[in-house]
Amino acid sequence: MTQLMLLSRKALLPLALAMLAAICHAQGMATRGQNKAAQEDSANATVPHAAEDISGMYSFIREGEFLQITLDTKSVTGYISRMGESDSDNGVFLDQFFAKADVQGHDVSFTTRPLHSVWYEFKGRFSRGPGKTKGDDGYYILRGTLKELTTNNADKTVSSRSREVEFKLLAQPEDPEEAQPSKGKKPK
Repeated sequence: MTQLMLLSRKALLPLALAMLAAICHAQGMATRGQNKAAQEDSANATVPHAAEDISGMYSFIREGEFLQITLDTKSVTGYISRMGESDSDNGVFLDQFFAKADVQGHDVSFTTRPLHSVWYEFKGRFSRGPGKTKGDDGYYILRGTLKELTTNNADKTVSSRSREVEFKLLAQPEDPEEAQPSKGKKPK
């Protein structure tokens, strides 16, 4: 009986390892390093109609608020993180995601989803700023018109307020994979 239990334990170990390997392979863990080129291709990909990859976090209207823009191969996504101003959300950070967004050449536009009866529309252009690298504030600058739209819940009328704005790309940390190898180590 003890030999049978020992034999079944020995048989279960390879079976468990095989199942674990299959799960890891299905989740991409077993091919570590093999998909690195594909990951780099998708990380460096830009929307085909954008002049440059302007993905990143930009300043917004007030200190502490920001605008996140992400370009990938098929779409432009993002959101605004802003401080609420109404009675119900005063002093609370609110994230308003893009309902639609586009980048054509240097032209940028987006419209957020309404949140607490407020949404934003932006139309403008991006250009290079004073920053020397993406590790410096202001590497890219978005300039344009920001329209804040508000729905009056009582009579369902929409009011709008437009202003000229300038949003600067906030410094992005350097990607450790892109960092230069140290002088003491020889590349493989």
